[in-house]
Amino acid sequence: MDTNADEQSQAVVHAWETALANHDAEALLACYAPDATLESPVAAHLLGGPGIVRGHDELRRFLTRVVARTPDERQYHREGFFTDGHRATWEYPRRTPDGQQMDFVEVMEIVDGLIQSHRVYW
Repeated sequence: MDTNADEQSQAVVHAWETALANHDAEALLACYAPDATLESPVAAHLLGGPGIVRGHDELRRFLTRVVARTPDERQYHREGFFTDGHRATWEYPRRTPDGQQMDFVEVMEIVDGLIQSHRVYW
């Protein structure tokens, strides 16, 4: 495993999580490569279409809507994530220490310290 790639992968996931917690669409966008893709049922719901967002212009539109609709008290429970330096994966389990949440999995492909592809599975 490439130690530098692993550190970059961890750094971008932590930056993404911080930006999401702060409801900061521009900081979220900065985590993505200019030609990144994001696939999510939420994208289909908020933007219509197939749920695939491509490039910074579409990502900005999507992320702005996501942070505008996310309540301040919204919490997500997970216990760490796995990365091999090129892919980061984690799950949000149904049962948490504080009750239940929606269960889903996120996968990010990371290239040169930026998210190249982001997929959300429900």
